[in-house]
Amino acid sequence: MTIASLPNESVVRAQMQQALEEGVFPGVVLLAARDQEILLHAAWGVSDLSSERPVRVDTVFDLASLTKPLATALAVMRLVQEDLLSLDAPLATVLPVMAHTDKVGVTIRQLLSHCSGWPAWQPYFEHLRQHPDEERRGRLVQMLAAEPLIAAPGAAALYSDLDFLALGLVVENCSGLRLDQFVLQEIYQPLGIGGLFFNPLDAPPAPWDYAATERCPWRGCVLSGAVHDDNAYVLNGVAGHAGLFGTARAVFTLLQALLSAYRGEANDDLFAPHQVRTFWTPSEGAGWALGFDSPSEQASSSGTHFSRNSVGHLGYTGTSFWVDIDRRITIILLTNRVHPSRANEKIRAFRPMIHDTIMSGLLESG
Repeated sequence: MTIASLPNESVVRAQMQQALEEGVFPGVVLLAARDQEILLHAAWGVSDLSSERPVRVDTVFDLASLTKPLATALAVMRLVQEDLLSLDAPLATVLPVMAHTDKVGVTIRQLLSHCSGWPAWQPYFEHLRQHPDEERRGRLVQMLAAEPLIAAPGAAALYSDLDFLALGLVVENCSGLRLDQFVLQEIYQPLGIGGLFFNPLDAPPAPWDYAATERCPWRGCVLSGAVHDDNAYVLNGVAGHAGLFGTARAVFTLLQALLSAYRGEANDDLFAPHQVRTFWTPSEGAGWALGFDSPSEQASSSGTHFSRNSVGHLGYTGTSFWVDIDRRITIILLTNRVHPSRANEKIRAFRPMIHDTIMSGLLESG
């Protein structure tokens, strides 16, 4: 991959510096590319406010909900591709505990497109942390089975961590491997990606430079290299909705592999073109593709210039990616905006602004 330059790079750099000064986030890595050509890959700010370690382009961030598209959804894609799972399979055929509950008719496709009817979130960690580690996955599936739906399956789109907590368990049941092991063996290793990984809490964290996240009240420390999400933390740091760590370059490499497969240009059969197209097509009436978001018509985090044929996702810790499929433009923004507190929500206004600045420069340059 070559590194060229962004047409309005000076404006982008000025906006990034201003964001630091205004406290949008302590540290950030930005990567913008067209095709496989990286136009800007730069770092600003600090990884940790106490030590003032500078962020580097290879700093690892807690990717939070980017786990959903970049790990769990792709694991499901691989299982479907290998005929080990069907998108329209009822959840109860994979997780039998869901039989004789209101989840019996929920399908894998509905989970991926956030149409299951489950609520957005529940503090399961408060219960699970009271039990031994080896019991927690079993107790989680029981709690998911007992959780009442707030809408009929397929009736409404409601973004839900519970959908992907369940999908993580589906992947593990179908593959016989823990989610982190499956994506490593089936996806990241074949692509030669070393900078995307889970950090299981029963092993030392992988030796990288980490951006710190929140000072957690119940864990009693500033988190660095340990997953920020509470529910993922009590599941040994490995869950279907959160737990993935990574660098901007690693995220870009994975997205490029998907984009190449989508266009039928890949040199391998890791991702079948028709499967990527299926997963990247918004579900009718949902707004969500399968595991991936698409630009909303109003107030999209992608800004105003990404085409309708785009996919992306946000992470609670301050991470995001957007890919304009037709224009082959990728923008990856990794920040630690929750450091030291999740109360900082200034990134909501900053994200669409920086996307618009970058996209306007690229579109004007042709």
